[in-house]
Amino acid sequence: MFSWRGRNIIFVGFMGTGKSLVARRLAKRLGRRFVDTDCWIEQEANMPIAQIFATGGEAAFRQRERQAIARACQEKEMVIATGGGAIVDRENARTMKASGPVICLTARPEVILQRVQGDTTRPLLQGPNPLENIRRLLADRAEAYARADITIDTSSLGPDAIVEATLTALAQSDSTV
Repeated sequence: MFSWRGRNIIFVGFMGTGKSLVARRLAKRLGRRFVDTDCWIEQEANMPIAQIFATGGEAAFRQRERQAIARACQEKEMVIATGGGAIVDRENARTMKASGPVICLTARPEVILQRVQGDTTRPLLQGPNPLENIRRLLADRAEAYARADITIDTSSLGPDAIVEATLTALAQSDSTV
């Protein structure tokens, strides 16, 4: 399948599935550097993502995201957390897959809603029916999320269990090389 040693490890998946938290913990466990591309985007824009969406629209955000992912993937032995829609962009998907194994974290729509409910920084969930928005976005992104090398359902797992599942999956894929 692939070897992850010496390469980046990239987390993708829908908001609220644990990408940033798990990636940070995995980086610490492996003694690697961690980057969250959404944080880079906010720092460089000097504004939160919701404000980028409000002022420039989704297209402006996605352009910034493409640049952040390209920059992060040029590094070596990083653990990278990306935004929920990052892998939808085919250029991002190619860049990430060339950089290292791509791990998609998933969760049931109801679990995602419970995790992100009340978070007004999530522009794609604003509106009268966030659960329906989650279901629609998950369906729209299903093909893109399927591009990942490894998929882990986080619905009933805590962060440490997700880290363990990730390490197990990476070890299994490494032994099949």
